[in-house]
Formats: sequence, C-alpha cells, structure tokens
Amino acid sequence: MSRSTKLTLDIVLGAVVPVLILSYASRPLGSVAAYILAALVPVAWVFIDLLFITRRFNAITAFTGAGALVSGLLAFWFVDGALFALKDTAGIVLSLLIFAITMLAGRPLIKYFVVQALDPDTPERAAALDALIAERRVQRAFMAGTLVVVAVYAVLAVVNFYLNLNTVVAPFGSEEFNQQVARVNAITRIAFPLPSIIAISASIWLAYRALYMLLPSEEGKSQFESNFWRLVELRDAGPNT
Repeated sequence: MSRSTKLTLDIVLGAVVPVLILSYASRPLGSVAAYILAALVPVAWVFIDLLFITRRFNAITAFTGAGALVSGLLAFWFVDGALFALKDTAGIVLSLLIFAITMLAGRPLIKYFVVQALDPDTPERAAALDALIAERRVQRAFMAGTLVVVAVYAVLAVVNFYLNLNTVVAPFGSEEFNQQVARVNAITRIAFPLPSIIAISASIWLAYRALYMLLPSEEGKSQFESNFWRLVELRDAGPNT
C-alpha cells in the first residue's frame, strides 16, 4: 500500500467516518450504538493496519497499538460532562505518560524511533549504533526531544479537555450528545495529529543532529548527502581511512 493511500485511509477511517456516523447515524442506529460504532471504527482500522498491512512489531507499532487499545476499552465507559472530557483526553495523557516515564527511566521512546528509522541490519551496525547512542551528546538530544514531545502533548491535553468540557454538554445517550462529540472530533482528529507529528519529527531531528555531529564527513559532501552507515564505517575505521 502506498503512503498516500495509507494516509488517506488514516484520515477517512480515523476522522471522517466517525464524525459522519455521529452526525447522521444516531437516529437510525440509536444514539448509543452510533457512539460505540464511531468510537470503534478508528480502533479497528489501527489493528487491521498493524496485523494485516504493516505486520511489524516495533516501538512505533507498540505505541500506536497501546493508544488504540485504550480508546477501544474507554468506548464502553458511558459518561458525560467532566468525566467525558477526561475520558476523551485519556489517549493524549497516555501518550504523554509513555514519553515521560521512558525518559525518567533513562530509556526515552524517541531512541527506539530513531533506531527503527536507521534500521541497523547487521550485528556490527547494531553495535556501532549502540556505541553512538551511548554518547552523552546523543543522550542529551533524546532527553531534549522527549521534553518537546511531552510539552506538546501536555498542551494538547489541556486544549482537548477544555473543548470537550465546554462543547459536549448534553447528557450521554442523546442525539445532541453525539452531535456535540462530532463537532469536537471534527476539530481534534484533524488538527491535533499535526503538532504531535511536528514534535516527534523535531525530536528525531535533534537526535539525528547529535549523531551526525559524532561522525566524519566524506570529502566534497555534506554529511546529509552521505549514507549514514558509510559515515559510521569511516568513523570506526579511524582517521587514516
């Protein structure tokens, strides 16, 4: 599946379809049934993607799967008012906690994102990358990047809670409740992924920058024009190569 097709399906099944179900299916299906269906469609899509399309288990898929599992379980917690605002914010808070706890434990999640992206495909490359990652400069970059991500998720959590608290005011099980949830979802499910993607991308860039600062350059090329593993080989070979 091409990236453009995958992105389109992510948007359609993760945002558009749930909003349409909440907006137009509450009367024919019943408000509660429509609410559950709208909540489970994006969850089902995540697991279909992980199990049948991506078919890989790594830090990124584990992070995505954990978020989907929590969303699926919370779909059956029928609440309104402040509890609903808290429930709808739980996924963002979970992401924040995962990044924060892994950082405090000295194993920042960003590290595993970077390792997955660089894909050390031999024991020698894995050992060389481990040595680079152990450098203090790289560890500081992981910590700084994680702080950026945690800060962004904290802001998103506050905004999401506020939006739900002030928009979703009808009682659960009513058609009006579903309409109000659809209104919030139309904003958050489209707008919120962007700052989180930017934050994670920025944190990965900080890590890459720290890694490249430890590597030599090929003559006549900037470091980013060279293959990462070629530069690692030059570093390991020493200054006489």
